[in-house]
Amino acid sequence: MVFARAERRTLRAAGGLALGVVLVFVGAATAMLLAHAGDGGGAPLDAYIWRVAQFTLLQATLSTLLSIVLAIPVARALARQRAFWGRVWIIRLSVVPLGLPALVAALGVIEIWGRQGVVNDLLRLGGLQNPVSVYGLAGILIAHVFFNLPLAARFLLAALDRIPPEYWLSSANLGMGNGAVFRLIEWPVIRRVLPGVAGLVFMLCATSFTLVLTLGGGPAATTIEVAIYQALRFDFDPQRAVLLAFLQILVTATLLWLISLFGRPPEEGVTAGRAIRRFDARRRRMTDGLVIVLFTLFTAAPLAATVTAGLAADFGRLAVDPLLHRALFTSLAISFASACLSVAIALPIVLVPRLAETGDAGIATRLIGRALPAVGSLILLVPPVVVATGWFLVLRSVGETGRFAPAVITVINALMALPFVVRVLEPAYRTHLSRTARLALSLGVTGMHRLRWIDWPALKKPFLTAFAFAMALSLGDLGAVAIFGADGFVTLPWLLFSRMASYRTADAAGIALILGVICLLLTLPSTAADRTTERPAADA
Repeated sequence: MVFARAERRTLRAAGGLALGVVLVFVGAATAMLLAHAGDGGGAPLDAYIWRVAQFTLLQATLSTLLSIVLAIPVARALARQRAFWGRVWIIRLSVVPLGLPALVAALGVIEIWGRQGVVNDLLRLGGLQNPVSVYGLAGILIAHVFFNLPLAARFLLAALDRIPPEYWLSSANLGMGNGAVFRLIEWPVIRRVLPGVAGLVFMLCATSFTLVLTLGGGPAATTIEVAIYQALRFDFDPQRAVLLAFLQILVTATLLWLISLFGRPPEEGVTAGRAIRRFDARRRRMTDGLVIVLFTLFTAAPLAATVTAGLAADFGRLAVDPLLHRALFTSLAISFASACLSVAIALPIVLVPRLAETGDAGIATRLIGRALPAVGSLILLVPPVVVATGWFLVLRSVGETGRFAPAVITVINALMALPFVVRVLEPAYRTHLSRTARLALSLGVTGMHRLRWIDWPALKKPFLTAFAFAMALSLGDLGAVAIFGADGFVTLPWLLFSRMASYRTADAAGIALILGVICLLLTLPSTAADRTTERPAADA
């Protein structure tokens, strides 16, 4: 037993409340989608919808293949060259895209790969005229690889670093070449984690909204989520939006099921604990160095371009822009409230299952304890844009889409961050309770005294990590805001998107710099030193 009787009652009530809030909120949106689908008698799966579905899967497949194929040599080079100058900062650089809003990254990609970008300027010097178009499939692939190549490389590097050092000593004694080392040592490790990494990247690309909305080339380059937005905001066709929403749920459900089939990779073998020493590093120094430098340039160039373009903006004029003030205040208020709500919902999800494991747990406690972990990942099955679509239809039926939009977006953003928050808090709480729970209970330290003197000092770092990342995710979100966006309700991402759409590039660059700096300040201090740097869906 790890909780006192009063604590168990409080946790049981909190778990029931969290379960009810999430189910009612997502259920109401789903019910409204079902109602509209029934009213329309079932909209036909016309050629446009099939084309959108095919493009969604095509771009996700190509993005995944490019990210994985490029991540393998990057991870191998970083694993081999452990003494490479600046290696620790290059690994930390791979964390930056995780905390960067997609819209800010899109602007950086345009600065590098766009019509007037650095790449086309260099190619024009070689005699080619605008050989790279950043809009359409090519731009979507570049942006997805920018986000997911560092993520995949980081996962694969972590797997390679877990190889017992004795393997490398044996490979040197046997005189193995590079091909033999890859085939007999590295590939078996990579193969075990590759399905999970590829599945994660594929799902992130298949549910991508902001990058496709910004870099898509019209109807020929539209994903399901972007088509939902267009059906509601431009075509005023709820029937098509509902059909697309259920198609998106079907896609995400299938992806989650396929990812679950692979399970977790097995643990590595026993090791004597020697320091890792790669004896093959010297003969691969030149090629590995080239790979690392190219990876660094690809990752750092859009970030540097965003900073350079942002610093050239007229901050004096932006500083007195009342619309920017309102957008900044709205974004900060929504992100702070959503982070608080996400952490509040995550605590019962983490603790109630532990309560349900005790022998004297009642039936209600056990049911709640089994349901809460699944509810914590419900937003992976029903994406934020789909939930926002349902609530847009709910509020539209009562004529209050603008008035209640901030509250709805706050809850959607809280649910969007929930898988990440749970992933951060669950292992930290599990370890902490195993060390302190019985002793605290035997000493009679319970309730607020336990929280203040025992729990908070030990769990402060994971709590702040989860809160900061949840706030950054909400701050940079455009998906739910795009469904409700209007003149009377504007956030920083929506204002940035509006300025980009109206070709006010200087203002857009300045706003992007402000938004990017705020999000990175929230995420970098925790992710630079913390191991938990995965995206919300990484637990899959």
